[in-house]
Amino acid sequence: MRFLIFCLLCICGHVAASDYNLGAGDKIQIVVYGEPDLTTRVKIDKSGMISFPFLSDISVFGLTTKTLEKKIADGLRGDYLVDPQVAVSIVDYRPFFIHGQVKRPGGYPFQEDLTLDKAIAIAGGLAARASKSDWKITRVVDGVKQTFTANVASSILPDDIIEIEQSFF
Repeated sequence: MRFLIFCLLCICGHVAASDYNLGAGDKIQIVVYGEPDLTTRVKIDKSGMISFPFLSDISVFGLTTKTLEKKIADGLRGDYLVDPQVAVSIVDYRPFFIHGQVKRPGGYPFQEDLTLDKAIAIAGGLAARASKSDWKITRVVDGVKQTFTANVASSILPDDIIEIEQSFF
C-alpha cells in the first residue's frame, strides 16, 4: 500500500504544504495570536527537536504543520492561555539536489509544486551531452532509499537527489 501511494505521488501529484512532513533543514515560524513574545522562527536540526517557550523540547520530525499547531496549542492550553490559536508556517524548505548533465549542478531550495522540468530549469537547463530521458530520482521513503526513473512531470520533494545521465548519441 505504501508503495502504491509513493508511486501515485511520483506520477501525478504534488505534496501540498498541509501534507508536507517537516524534517531537518526546514525553517519554520510559529505564531501564537495575541502573544507576540511567543512568535519564533526556528530551523529544525538533525535531531528533529525544537525548543518553544513554556514547553519542553518538541519532536517535530515527520509532523505536518497542522499537527504541530495542535501539539503546541495543546501544550500551551491551561492556566496561562485558555484557548491558544497557533499557526505554523514553513519559511524555508530543505533543499533538493540535482547533479549530472545540467549546467549548474548542486543543491537548490525546494519550492511547492516543483516538477523535474522546473528543477532542470532552476539548474540552468540540460547540458549539451545530457540524456533527454535517462533521469533518475533517489528519495528516502519510510527510511528506505529508493531510486526510480523520472520524466518531466515527476514531482520533486525536499531531499530528493536527481541524476541527469549523459547521452551516448
